[in-house]
Amino acid sequence: MKVLATLARLYVDDLDAALPALRALTGEDARTRFHHRGVEVAGIGGFLVVAGSEEALAPFRATQSTVLVDDLDGLPALLREHGGEIVDGPNQVPTGRNATVRHTGGVVLEYVEHFG
Repeated sequence: MKVLATLARLYVDDLDAALPALRALTGEDARTRFHHRGVEVAGIGGFLVVAGSEEALAPFRATQSTVLVDDLDGLPALLREHGGEIVDGPNQVPTGRNATVRHTGGVVLEYVEHFG
């Protein structure tokens, strides 16, 4: 499993209000934008912006970062070698597949494999 990119997660209450500053900061437009499990998500620059009410965001807040990988099937081998547990997934998501992992030491990461 190879890491393709790491995205810092930003939690906001209004995606449309947050995107203009991020466009100015990154010089990019949102490359993805979709609804998922009660929140709206956009990828822009090195950020994954997750927007919604406090209640809608609550299940997502424990995840500290998103890691884009070339092959999600390599995740079990990583966990066998270094410890940790899958706390959610693998799941089909609008961009491909994901799984959320709590690693030894407590860090929680979302791993995503994009399709196509």
